[in-house]
Amino acid sequence: MYQLNEFQSRADLDTELADKVANILTTAVAKVGKASIAVSGGSTPKGFFTALSQKDLPWNDITITLADERWVNIESDASNTRLVHENLLQNKAVNAKFFHLKQGKKLCKETLADLNLAASSSLLPLDVLILGMGEDGHTASLFPCSDEIDACFSTQAPLLKVIPKTAPHERISFSFSSLSTSKNVFLHISSANKKVVLNDALAGTDIKQMPIRAFLQDPEINTNVYWAE
Repeated sequence: MYQLNEFQSRADLDTELADKVANILTTAVAKVGKASIAVSGGSTPKGFFTALSQKDLPWNDITITLADERWVNIESDASNTRLVHENLLQNKAVNAKFFHLKQGKKLCKETLADLNLAASSSLLPLDVLILGMGEDGHTASLFPCSDEIDACFSTQAPLLKVIPKTAPHERISFSFSSLSTSKNVFLHISSANKKVVLNDALAGTDIKQMPIRAFLQDPEINTNVYWAE
């Protein structure tokens, strides 16, 4: 299920989302001594990243990771890792831990096995998940065009390799099973076009056609949608 939160401006959205996430992370650290958050790439979350990085949080006890990553060098403009380092791991958040999804030169079975073990033992379940959404309804790297779309929803492994047919680069992505256990799920989107995509996703039920539907319509997942023009 979902709850739609609309804002007059992207700045208002960024401020409100940063406040909400900061409270969740602070509470988690106070209760169990640590917290984890997975964020998404693209230009939309940059303002949110900056707002969150300026919060007085117990950053030493917080681990940040990505919902998915392109298998590219960190110097690449396509690297979500670079995006996070330049926009979120700044200011007061400079001491947060970062769980790298892109490790090594080749995304092979051995690399996946090591990453899955590490994610299971130290990261999951996530306290906070910030999802994005593509024009085709994909989220994380759960791409409807990929040959791996069935595995995205069927595997119980935390991470899997995905090769989209309509977007560049090999990807590593958290699976639906691992993302769906997140304690607090947010969908952060902006623009009129994304509102149209959101409405399309809400109008149908085929999750493999539009994977974001799995988060919006599952009665066991409470997805807070944050949207601004």
